[in-house]
Amino acid sequence: MANIKERLAKDGSKRYTVDIRLKGYPPQRATFKRLTDAKKWIQDTESAIREGRHFKTAESKKHTLADLIDRYIKDVIPNKAVKLAGTQKQQLTWWRDKIGSYLLSDVTPALIVQYRDELSASNNYKGTQNTPATVVRYMAALSHAYSIAVNEWQWIDDSPLRKVKKPTESRGRVRFLDDDERARFLDACKASPNKTLYICVILAMSTGMRQAEKMTLEWRHVNIKDGFLILHETKNGERRRVALSGHGLELLKEHGKIKRIDTPLLFPSKAIPSQPIDLRKAFENATKAANIENFKWHDIRHCAASYLAMNGASLNEIAEVLGHKSLAMVKRYAHLSDSHVSSVVASMNNKLFGGV
Repeated sequence: MANIKERLAKDGSKRYTVDIRLKGYPPQRATFKRLTDAKKWIQDTESAIREGRHFKTAESKKHTLADLIDRYIKDVIPNKAVKLAGTQKQQLTWWRDKIGSYLLSDVTPALIVQYRDELSASNNYKGTQNTPATVVRYMAALSHAYSIAVNEWQWIDDSPLRKVKKPTESRGRVRFLDDDERARFLDACKASPNKTLYICVILAMSTGMRQAEKMTLEWRHVNIKDGFLILHETKNGERRRVALSGHGLELLKEHGKIKRIDTPLLFPSKAIPSQPIDLRKAFENATKAANIENFKWHDIRHCAASYLAMNGASLNEIAEVLGHKSLAMVKRYAHLSDSHVSSVVASMNNKLFGGV
């Protein structure tokens, strides 16, 4: 039900104050100079309230993008994995610094595009231009914050990012060591003055664990008897069981005979036992000694995935070993399992048409 009251302003002109009261909804009020505007507002507002559109629109005019980001950082970010939380907080802070002062009702796809392009053209902390993958991650962080605001907080009807195109990411890097390179590299690691390097490289190459996952491991997470360990701190925030076997398991058994009692870590720093050992310098020296070029620590993970593919593992199996939720990240290794796919196709054709 709507009620219009006419009154005189200080300048003697007429004003029309409208009150709308619908059962089950908060009362709404607005003032207009023209009666026709007041009547139109009644019609539009009552229709929007009944269709569930009005109050979300009102909320979008009460909150800025900074309000949205601050609440997301306070309420949602703490529930994420530590490393992911830190990264997304930094990404969201960038958006807040750039366009946080805008009301949610004023944040348009065109505005997002403007700052997407600015981010693409700017440099990162290393002084190199941001890659399309980096821009996609920044947009994904903001997109999820908007999704929460739409679905849970009901601050806005829809996310402007739904209409913004993401940059096309480059094809994933696949750098793995061939047989000769691998032999030289492992010999150099074994000869390194840093005795932790070799076992860490073997574990990474045989299990596909990320460096951060491996370096935060504690002995209570390892079951040497049954040949597995549990990763509690992973990139996607989910626990993962990692199988241990062969040379890596034997090395870990030997390593376990000389546990340090002043730290729970498998691979602690000698100077600060509560922190993991830093293998960067030892790794760089080993690659130089083995004459290995264009090879980073993360490429050891590519080695594990590539060797799995070349030994007949399916993309689903590789994803499970590496801890990927989808196949998108492991499709880069598909070409390495062509021989496995060919044998499957040949087997199928032989069964179907072998007697023809």
